[in-house]
Amino acid sequence: MLVSGTLLLLVFFGLIVAVLDSAFRSAALEAERDLLDSRMIMLLAAAEPADGNTLVLPADLPEPLFGSPGSGLYGALVRRGDGPVWRSDSAIGIDIPWGAAPATGERSFRRIELADGTPLLALSMGIDWEFPDATVHSYIVHVAAGLDSLNAQVASFRRQLLVWFGLVAALLLASLALLLRWLLRPLAQIESEITEIEAGERPAMSAGYPAELAGVARNLNQLIDSERARAERHRRTLQDLAHSLKTPLAAMHSLLDGEAERDALAEQVGRMEEIVRYQLAKPLVGTGATLGTEPVPVAPELGKLADGLQKVYRDRGLRCELDVEPGLRFYGDRGDLLELAGNLMENAHKWGESRVRVTATRAADGVSPRQGLVLTVEDDGPGIPDGGENSLLERGRRLDETKPGQGIGLSVVVELADAYRGGVEVGRSNLGGARVTVRLPPG
Repeated sequence: MLVSGTLLLLVFFGLIVAVLDSAFRSAALEAERDLLDSRMIMLLAAAEPADGNTLVLPADLPEPLFGSPGSGLYGALVRRGDGPVWRSDSAIGIDIPWGAAPATGERSFRRIELADGTPLLALSMGIDWEFPDATVHSYIVHVAAGLDSLNAQVASFRRQLLVWFGLVAALLLASLALLLRWLLRPLAQIESEITEIEAGERPAMSAGYPAELAGVARNLNQLIDSERARAERHRRTLQDLAHSLKTPLAAMHSLLDGEAERDALAEQVGRMEEIVRYQLAKPLVGTGATLGTEPVPVAPELGKLADGLQKVYRDRGLRCELDVEPGLRFYGDRGDLLELAGNLMENAHKWGESRVRVTATRAADGVSPRQGLVLTVEDDGPGIPDGGENSLLERGRRLDETKPGQGIGLSVVVELADAYRGGVEVGRSNLGGARVTVRLPPG
């Protein structure tokens, strides 16, 4: 707004300066014309009839510039049809092109140029002079002056005009900047609070906005509250459903008698539990962090996952190495983070021989107040066969059917990454096994 106002102000000030400059130049030209006219009247007043019915002018005129060669003020008296009867001493050696003679009683004001290109303003007037013997003769009186005085006045006026208009423009722009800063302060506050809400540092918009913006802040708070309540209801419903399904499955485990039957049915029940968990997680995949929700610290959550998996696979003797960037936070749902990291880390523990390495760093774009996440999980297992990287990400696809599972863990990871506008990369780790990297941009 300030830049646009400045450009508009410069345009209008430029037009005003141009108009004033043109008006002043016209007024200065008119003043020069009046000055030449007064000098012409002075010449006529000094003229006297002489013998032979001829007008003559005295050597000493009231205007001394007429008698100074090269003074820039010139005069001439011409008898119509006979030629000049008088020329000022200032015009000695100068051929002045007076132009067409005006009719009797008329004045002619024009711009002329000397042979060397020097511009002059000239005023001519035709008169009829009646002599004592009642004879009448026609004369033309010429006066001319250089433009140095006019140009000096115009240049001085322009300098003053630019200086004063520059000062006025600077004062006006400073006042406009202060006014805009004061008037737009509530908008700046809204921007700041929305940034804090996106970063999870503020739960809602504050109160006390002007009437024009109070409705905006109120509607944003209602949106935040409704979104938070909707996500909480969704989460509780799914938790209740999961709990109700887990209980019958646990009862089925306890009712098995034979060892062979128990192993066979346990495998199927395990697969059922994994499918149920996957299907229950799908509605919440990528719901992200509700506005006003605090971001999730990554290090504690990965630490808890690592401790739990170490207990589950303690007979394998695996060592899990965590390398998490200090202060790293996940801007999304805590369950999404656990689903992402849990599936990758569980696969690594399942396939690793002795080592699992988990690395988490931030990904920032310098624009969003949030952080992105780069999560890499590696193992020292057999790795991925050549050409199997893409097929491994397909839902239900397993490269080794001897390992338990339905092959849907990585598909959940892919769906979550897509929901957060990220991606999944699969390759070979320098540990010797597989490496899976999830990149989630700031959002």
